[in-house]
Amino acid sequence: MITRSRQVALALTALLTAGAACQARDHEPPKRPAQAPPAAADDGAFTLVASGDVLPHDSVIERARFDAGGNGYDFRPMLAGARPVVSRADLALCHMETVYGANGDYSGYPLFKSPPEVAKALAATGYDGCSTASNHSADDGAEGIRRTLDALDRAGVRHAGTARTQGEADTATVLRAGRAEVAHLAYTLHTNGRPLPAGQPWAVGLLDEERIVADARAAREAGADVVVVSTHWGTEWQDEPDQDQLALARSLTAARTGDRPDIDLVLGTHAHVPQAYEKVNGTWVVYGMGDQIAGEMVNADGARDPRGNQSTIGRFTFAPPARPGERWKVTRAEFVPQLFDVDAGRVVNLNRALGEGADVRAVRDRIRDVVLGRGAAEDGLVMGE
Repeated sequence: MITRSRQVALALTALLTAGAACQARDHEPPKRPAQAPPAAADDGAFTLVASGDVLPHDSVIERARFDAGGNGYDFRPMLAGARPVVSRADLALCHMETVYGANGDYSGYPLFKSPPEVAKALAATGYDGCSTASNHSADDGAEGIRRTLDALDRAGVRHAGTARTQGEADTATVLRAGRAEVAHLAYTLHTNGRPLPAGQPWAVGLLDEERIVADARAAREAGADVVVVSTHWGTEWQDEPDQDQLALARSLTAARTGDRPDIDLVLGTHAHVPQAYEKVNGTWVVYGMGDQIAGEMVNADGARDPRGNQSTIGRFTFAPPARPGERWKVTRAEFVPQLFDVDAGRVVNLNRALGEGADVRAVRDRIRDVVLGRGAAEDGLVMGE
């Protein structure tokens, strides 16, 4: 029996494979296109985009090997469908859920070790930084963390959430977006019961309300205009955010120093499915963006679940304050629905694939309904392209 997700995948495979062939012939990483500054740039505004879990299962690794012609691994064609959205942002953040292996020692579930070529593909897509704190951060101990951060450094992709040294763990990642300094902090609920590297309790940022708020305040005191917190949290396969997510979102967004919130945006990952966006205490929270890249997914009941290949990209426009010391405000909030076509091995922007038929629209509309399920439309969230 062909599921709706499979029908969507089959409908898109030919189109996407043709585009990927062109991408694969380009052996130099594509550069972010030069653009005329948007009208909003005159007042110092910037756009930030963020996307969900990059989770290379064995099938994804094999697809990257195929796309490289058997010579190494090329993840760029997989992500090409996201590049138009990602590369046009002033600041783009991903979530790198897995650690990297080396010398062909690569694996998917349950202990992930991904090819380091993923980092090159993230850079080529236009990502400036990634959160790296996840339940898989300790899958290969300290060496896995080191290899991952080394590869991201070589690719020019900043990172937050895991660390090679105590000093790195204690230093906020700060990225430039227009004239704004943006601090990116990242934490995970757990590491699947695997211990942190011996003698390195700082190697993975663990989710703790007091620590997050303290780190956010320290970043602000160090000069950050905007503080973004990535949270690997929630209950897998649950469309609705769980009570712990809701409670922590309320606490984090309520934290203030004077009249100014300590945190300006919360970006959630981990659940494997898209979850709602919501404005909480005046701050946008994305409870879960879903899996941007993953193999065919099996849910907690042991059944194949197409939701595990659905995701969103969040896009937020920040405008500077009228007076120094006040908050940078989100003036526009958008989400872009995506599908990872497991047959073609490609990320698909569902709004750009609507010509493929009713099945594509049905997946797009399901994601939309979940994202707007906590009333975000009333606070101005719209579906972008």
